[in-house]
Amino acid sequence: MRRIDQVKEFEFSELPLLNKLISTKEILWLNPKLEKFETGITKSPLTQDDVRDAEERLKRFAPYIAKVFPETKPMNGIIESPLKRIPSMKQFLEQNYQQPILGELLLKCDSHLPISGSIKARGGIYEVLKHAEELALQHQLLTIQDDYSILDSARFRTFFSQYSIAVGSTGNLGLSIGIMSAKLGFNVTVHMSADAKQWKKDLLRNKNVNVIEYESDYSKAVEEGRLQADGDPSCYFVDDENSHDLFLGYAVAASRLKKQLEELEITIDEHHPLFVYLPCGVGGGPGGIAFGLKLLYQDHVHCFFAEPTHSPCMLLGLMTGLHDKISVQDIGLDNVTDADGLAVGRPSGFVGKTIEPFLSGNYTVSDEHLYTLLKELVDTEGIHLEPSALAGMIGPIKLSQEGTDYLLKHNLTEKMSKGAHIIWGTGGNMVPEDMMRQYYQKGLNLTRTKKNP
Repeated sequence: MRRIDQVKEFEFSELPLLNKLISTKEILWLNPKLEKFETGITKSPLTQDDVRDAEERLKRFAPYIAKVFPETKPMNGIIESPLKRIPSMKQFLEQNYQQPILGELLLKCDSHLPISGSIKARGGIYEVLKHAEELALQHQLLTIQDDYSILDSARFRTFFSQYSIAVGSTGNLGLSIGIMSAKLGFNVTVHMSADAKQWKKDLLRNKNVNVIEYESDYSKAVEEGRLQADGDPSCYFVDDENSHDLFLGYAVAASRLKKQLEELEITIDEHHPLFVYLPCGVGGGPGGIAFGLKLLYQDHVHCFFAEPTHSPCMLLGLMTGLHDKISVQDIGLDNVTDADGLAVGRPSGFVGKTIEPFLSGNYTVSDEHLYTLLKELVDTEGIHLEPSALAGMIGPIKLSQEGTDYLLKHNLTEKMSKGAHIIWGTGGNMVPEDMMRQYYQKGLNLTRTKKNP
């Protein structure tokens, strides 16, 4: 284990919090490097124009998406998820934790995104589509004025079959990359870590995706994917740790969320703050979404990441200022969690540094807590998520109970009742029914144990 006093650039005023992190206690960390939007954005390597470019590309591909994935036809080929009020779950949280949640509570159901059933359908599918477009344009098989539904043809599938795509994944990114790449005709390999669920591996293989399994964690899977691409000029590696394209694909979610909030007649401005709670693994998904939201709402939105107590890699990187130069294993944590999509030991340095001026804070949640929240969401709202997707659910409680300094500092205390809280539900729709029943039963057993110790 790395000695804490050897961690350079570390703020020793936060040492007690680091000790709690090491002991796997649930904590809330408030970001001391949060800046006003107008100064923070000057440090960003990405801009609003980059996000708009991603939006336009997804619109170009919409006719193709609608054609090859019929479930997207109602949305005309736009891959998007519902935004729902969850008043019964709000009532449970308030009663169970003896803490009022001021303002509305909503669930962003990325768990029900079409094609791959998780938040990764945003960034993963976008990056594959961008790569396909670049190849087709380069070989003069396509112009951006074309109807992209022509990509659903033997001609294009034969063309793309000359190329390979590789990715390292704990599961959900692999699903989005694998399904989309195989549909276009690419030869695709997903390198999967030991904690990836068997059903995800089986599903990919059924989609003609080559799956390679490892006995090690996420970092090893990424390393092997990178090696495959390095040794093959025709192979494109989707780099979950460093990809700007993945990040931008996620960022597009913000403008779509804005429209959904307007449809629900929910205002976001100086007097109506927005709080967003995002489960975090390596960081790309929540980082991209938070970045897009900050571009839209600037200082009126407050984004918090949520991580498992055994895998708080982004929190550790931000807290110490070391980003990807430190892993949870360096402080003695095992990186073992049932929240498989969040089982990441080392964060993305690119995401950590990009989001650092914009992120309000980060908190941790135990696996046991995830399961009990999963069970209650089924009971109260009839919504089924996988364990990792529940990490955001406890955010409003943690902010209200432990984040009073933050609320006071940003003059939010009197505005909370007019605000809105969005829990980002990141995955679950593709989980097999028998597995979902096991998740629910585990939550039920834990609830009973808590009531009858």
